[in-house]
Amino acid sequence: MARFHRAWLVAAVTFLVLMTSAAFRSSVGVLVVPLEDEFGWSRSVTSIAVAVNLILYGLTAPFAAALMGRFGVRNIAAGALTLIAIGTGLTTVMTDPWHLVILWGVIVGLGVGSTALIFGSLVVNRWFDKRRGLMLGVMGAAWATGQLVFLPLIANIIDATGWRTASWGIAIAALALIPVIWFVLVDRPSDVGLLPYGADPNNPPAEEHNTEGSAATAAKTTIRTLVEVARHRTFWILAGTFFVCGWTTNGIVSTHFIPAAHDEGMHATAAAGLLAVVGLFDLIGTLGSGWLTDRFDPRKLLAIYYGFRSLALFALPAIIGPSVEPPILVIMVVFGLDWVATVPPTAILCTRAFGREKGTIVFGWVFAAHMIGAAAAATTSGVLRDVTGDYLLAWLLAGLLALGACAASLTLPRSLRSATSDQTDPQHPAPVKD
Repeated sequence: MARFHRAWLVAAVTFLVLMTSAAFRSSVGVLVVPLEDEFGWSRSVTSIAVAVNLILYGLTAPFAAALMGRFGVRNIAAGALTLIAIGTGLTTVMTDPWHLVILWGVIVGLGVGSTALIFGSLVVNRWFDKRRGLMLGVMGAAWATGQLVFLPLIANIIDATGWRTASWGIAIAALALIPVIWFVLVDRPSDVGLLPYGADPNNPPAEEHNTEGSAATAAKTTIRTLVEVARHRTFWILAGTFFVCGWTTNGIVSTHFIPAAHDEGMHATAAAGLLAVVGLFDLIGTLGSGWLTDRFDPRKLLAIYYGFRSLALFALPAIIGPSVEPPILVIMVVFGLDWVATVPPTAILCTRAFGREKGTIVFGWVFAAHMIGAAAAATTSGVLRDVTGDYLLAWLLAGLLALGACAASLTLPRSLRSATSDQTDPQHPAPVKD
C-alpha cells in the first residue's frame, strides 16, 4: 500500500484555514443591515469599511507571500489569525463609523489578506509537483465556499442573539485555529525530509529559500517583482480579468446580494441560504475547473467562465424578489459553478508565464487586483443604490464587465496555451511573446 504523503495533511489544514478565514471576511455581508439599523449608518458608509477591507485584503497578499518565504508560513498565518480575532472582537464596542473602518477595514483586512488564496497557492506550489491544478482548485473551493456556506449560520446567530455574539464567535474561532496551524503546518517538504508529492526522486524540483534579510527585504522583493512583470502584457490581462472577477463576486454579490434581497422584501436568512447554495456548488465548479485546467487550454476556460457569469448577472435583477423561486435557484447554481472557477487557470497561467516561485508572488499581485476590483464594486454598488434607490445599474455594470473579461481572456498569448503542464512545470518562466 502506498505510503501516506504528508502533503495531504498540510493541504487539509490549509483548506481549513482558507475556508474559515474567508468566512470571517464575508460575514460582514450579513452584518451590514443590523449595523445600519442600530447605528443609523447609510449603505455608502458601511460600503466604505467593506471597500477598505477588500483593498487591504488584496494588497496584503503579495507581501504576505514574500513574508511567508522569509519568516515561514506558520508564523505569518498565526499572526494573521490573531489580527482577525482582535479586529472582530473589538467591533463589539465600536460606536462610530471610523471604528468600523479601522477594525473591520484595516485590522481584519490585513489578517484575512495574509490567509487568502496566495497562502493556498504557496502551499500547493511547494508541496505538490503533480495534481497542482487540481489542488489549486481545492484551495479555491475552500476560499470561495467559506465565504458563503457559513452565512446562514451567522445570520441565524444574529437573529437569535445579535450581531455582537456573531463577532465574538468569529474572534474565538480564529484563536482556536492557531494551535492547529502551529503543530501541523511545515513550510517545505525538505524540512521533514520529503519531496513534493509526485516529484521524481531522480530529478527533484529545485527549491528557493529566502533565509536572509528582513521584512523590508521581502517587501522590496515583492515590489521588484511587480516592476519586472509590469512590462508584460500577459500580467495586465491576468490582473485585469481578475479585477473583474473580484468585482463580480466579492464586490457585488458577497457584499450586496443580501442587502439587495432585503430591499426586495426577502429575509436575511433566506438570502444567506441562497449564497450558501452558491458556496456548495462552488465546490463542484472549482474542483472541476482544477481538473479541467490540468487538461485544457486555460485561456478558453477563463473565457467560458466569465461568459456564463455575465449571463447570470444580467438575469439576476429580473428574478430577485421577496421569496425563493426556482429561477433564482438556477442563477445561484450558475454562480456557484462559476464562482471561483477562474482561480486554477489564472494561477496556472501565472506560474507558466513567470516561473514557480516568482509566479506565486505574481499571483499575489493578480489577486490584489481581484480585491481592488471587489472594493471598487462594493463602493460603486453602494453609491448607485443610494442614488437610484435600487441595484439595477449595479447588476448591469457588473454583467458588462464580465463580458469584457470574457473577450480579454482570449487575447492572452497563445504560447501559454501549449506551456508544460503542472507536472513538469519549469522553475524559469516559459517564453511569453507579448
